[in-house]
Amino acid sequence: MKHLTAWLLTLAAFWLLLSGMFQPLLLIFGLLSVLLVLYVITRMDKIDREPESVALSFYYVSYVIWLLGQIVISSSQVVKIIWARKIEVNPALAVLEFDPELKGGRVLYANSVTLTPGTLSVDLNDHSITVHALNAQSIVDLKEGEMQQRIIKARN
Repeated sequence: MKHLTAWLLTLAAFWLLLSGMFQPLLLIFGLLSVLLVLYVITRMDKIDREPESVALSFYYVSYVIWLLGQIVISSSQVVKIIWARKIEVNPALAVLEFDPELKGGRVLYANSVTLTPGTLSVDLNDHSITVHALNAQSIVDLKEGEMQQRIIKARN
């Protein structure tokens, strides 16, 4: 029950932050959407018996800030490629193995790769992820493992 209260407060705050609306009808819609999500979370907890708590630790927030920085850097690199008179790309496709400690962070990792401009998660399984990159250097950067290590730290 404690983790549902944390989810309720987090989702309600997130909804208010995104909407910025305080009219009664919109607040009711927001409350209904939060309650619907809580219902789904409760059903999922009963099925998999692994309640997921809200992970808003210092490391998680620092990961989000780092990821936003990586998105800005990658965006500028993609813009340079697009605006160049002679477009030079070196596309690459690679299968990257997961660090064994990553466990529950695989989906977060795949989504983070896709959010970063110039890279796309193509396939995801228990032990690896297939990534397509606009430039092969992005694959090299992912193989260095900084993103995986930051996710591991954020999830603990």
